[in-house]
Amino acid sequence: REPVTTNLHPMRAIQHPDIPTPAGHYSPIVEHGGVLYVSGQLPAEEDGAFPEGIEAQTLSALGKVRGLVEAAGSRLEDIIQVRIYVCDVELWGAVNETYAGFFGAHRPARIVVPTGPLHGGCLVEIEATAAAR
Repeated sequence: REPVTTNLHPMRAIQHPDIPTPAGHYSPIVEHGGVLYVSGQLPAEEDGAFPEGIEAQTLSALGKVRGLVEAAGSRLEDIIQVRIYVCDVELWGAVNETYAGFFGAHRPARIVVPTGPLHGGCLVEIEATAAAR
């Protein structure tokens, strides 16, 4: 007998005019079962350049995460977990300080992953999980 599978909560790619079309084969943000999944955000500017310095790159990537969450109808305070990929663990102090200033009193769960070089030579990439509204 074949197993029967049901998908009571299908995955839905979020569409919004403020969400740019990605260059790769992925969705920037999807919703499944009341949870938003934000793909890794690089701190690239519109022209493809990266801001100067880890603080500016961290703010840029966090701003993109917030923008996607808000485009999906949720808020910064709905972010449940953040995953930060940093090219050099020596940059962690500056990333943490910038992150704390960005989130203020809100403290989502967090994972920090020291990596080697990131795409295009950027210093940080950030992804997140949030509650959908």
